[in-house]
Amino acid sequence: MCATCGCSDSSRPKLTNLETGLTIALDDPQGHEHSHSHPHPHDHSHSHGHSHASDHDHHEHAHHHLPAHSGTTISVEAAVLAKNDRLAERNRGWLAGRDILALNLVSSPGAGKTTLLERTIRDLSGELSLSVIEGDQETLNDAERIRATGCRVVQINTGTGCHLDAAMLARGLDELNPPLHSLVMIENVGNLVCPALFDLGERAKVVIASVTEGDDKPLKYPHMFRASTIVLLNKIDLLPYVPFNEARFLDSVRQVNPSLRVLRVSATTGDGLPDWYEWLRVQVSLGLSVSTHVSPRK
Repeated sequence: MCATCGCSDSSRPKLTNLETGLTIALDDPQGHEHSHSHPHPHDHSHSHGHSHASDHDHHEHAHHHLPAHSGTTISVEAAVLAKNDRLAERNRGWLAGRDILALNLVSSPGAGKTTLLERTIRDLSGELSLSVIEGDQETLNDAERIRATGCRVVQINTGTGCHLDAAMLARGLDELNPPLHSLVMIENVGNLVCPALFDLGERAKVVIASVTEGDDKPLKYPHMFRASTIVLLNKIDLLPYVPFNEARFLDSVRQVNPSLRVLRVSATTGDGLPDWYEWLRVQVSLGLSVSTHVSPRK
């Protein structure tokens, strides 16, 4: 959990808009003056303000040097998650008010999230209005790859942080300003632990698992697979070359989350991608009234 995992603010998180070249320190109070002035066509009961100046200390959990198994540590962790959940609900309302579908892509490093995004953007660019928020500890590498597809993208660098949180996403949405009735893909930091615990306000988590990682990941990282709505089993073109037992993987998924849907894909060859695209179309057609968000903390 992030209160004890080693996240700290020794390297400050920042947001970079690749279109303008503007870089903003996310813990800089001077960077918090982002108001949403674009149209808000729907009436509903959600709060949509993203002025998180008082709620935006997303690294405060890194500075409680408490003994292991301390009850105080547990209280701090609960407070951090509760504050994040409040901000996530604001994000969810803001997205709903603009009829924007947001999906949170999560995986281990190297599972193929960025390659999958590049292929998805290129294949669906004429059909869906799509923009991206990239999350990495450092570099603009993945955001540059996404921008090369012609897609609008902003990069959030978390520094030493191991995940995006709801406050970071709020700032990312402010800067990205996605159009009404569109799809926002959030590529989270490569990590199967902490991103499972932090709701961003997305419709659903999409976990990408690669056959090169081994078939035991659902059992080793059950919180992530419980928190997700769909699994993309990626790099199936490599199955002849790696010791991956697909039946064992599927059985592990069923043990952890029987309702989790698994799609077999290869982002490089295109195998299975039509099923992924059809799933995306269904999510868009459902509208924002249906939320599949689940919490692994239940």
